Amino acid sequence: MDKTLHDTLTAWRRHLHAHPELTLHERHTAAFVQAKLTELGVPFVAGIGGHGVVATLTRGPSNRSVGLRADMDALAIPEATGLPYASTTPGTMHACGHDGHTTMLLAAARVLAEAPDFAGTVQLIFQPAEEGRGGAAAMLADGLFERFPCEAVYGLHNMVGMPVGSFAIRKGAFLATAGQWSVGFTGPGGHGGAAPHLTPDLSVVAAHFILGLQTIVGRNVPPLETAVLSVGHIAGGDADSPNVMPAEIVVSGTARCFSDAVRDLMARRMEELATGLAALHGAGASFKASWGAPALLNHDAQTEVAVAAAAAVPGAQVDAEAPPVTGGEDFSLMLRARPGAFMFIGNGMRGGALHTPRYDFNDAIIPLGAAYWLSLVTQELG
Repeated sequence: MDKTLHDTLTAWRRHLHAHPELTLHERHTAAFVQAKLTELGVPFVAGIGGHGVVATLTRGPSNRSVGLRADMDALAIPEATGLPYASTTPGTMHACGHDGHTTMLLAAARVLAEAPDFAGTVQLIFQPAEEGRGGAAAMLADGLFERFPCEAVYGLHNMVGMPVGSFAIRKGAFLATAGQWSVGFTGPGGHGGAAPHLTPDLSVVAAHFILGLQTIVGRNVPPLETAVLSVGHIAGGDADSPNVMPAEIVVSGTARCFSDAVRDLMARRMEELATGLAALHGAGASFKASWGAPALLNHDAQTEVAVAAAAAVPGAQVDAEAPPVTGGEDFSLMLRARPGAFMFIGNGMRGGALHTPRYDFNDAIIPLGAAYWLSLVTQELG
């Protein structure tokens, strides 16, 4: 990629970075994508599953097809980078690199629009609402693969800490399913100094529950399975009334795993543990859990295609047996509808970690991401 084109793409990315939009509200981002596709002469359909956009490029007589997906939404995080192109939307920033993902796919569209050397159809999928708000599910429900056929579909995400020029992937389980859970312990409450014997002590119940959580991972989840249960919030009582035993204590947290069976096991055991401990102490308990996208499972054949595509990028280093990551990604839903694979691309060491106020996508990897997309098209439709 020549410097002039790289500078243009960098300007596009920084414009998106300066104007982030929260999940489900990507109206201007989608309009920007549509405007660039129009400039490039690439046909598209907007409004897929909300603000989703799908562009279609067809060459030759082949009926083969492949999908390439990028996400567009930002996060409710105040930016603290101090960059000249920092977010102009208070409390909102591109803290996960979706501005870069969108730009890399637009870069591929630019090259493919003038490329005669593939035979078939490329579907360029710009997805809204990836950050836990059901964007992939909405596009699928809107007939994504029926309206825009794909034999296989591929995703790409930057990863802080991986060197620039590196790619990482693995067959099978690669990213986790993520859940949020909450337990509410209830009782009559009472005076903690004068009459502690007249009410169940919910702090004792909650303490046993928190300690018992780790026995679920250690003694119920099979040893060769990965699972995480963590407490992130505890609330009960009033700081101005420490002598009052609370009538309610709420314990909330997150859960991660790589299989539907382990997900269901953890939810069942958390509820059993909460209700059993509460009953033992004469208290009440309620449990609720909500789960995001399922675990992301890369398909074997398409993972091999992705590895070959990344290896063909000049100077690339490819780890084809990268360890699984307990982050979540709703591209997993697309991989349950069609075969495909999800790849990490190194973002280098600059800036903060993903989902933090000092994160910034590395513009140096725009050509590498675009080259990966183009290489995938060559592998599938060359």
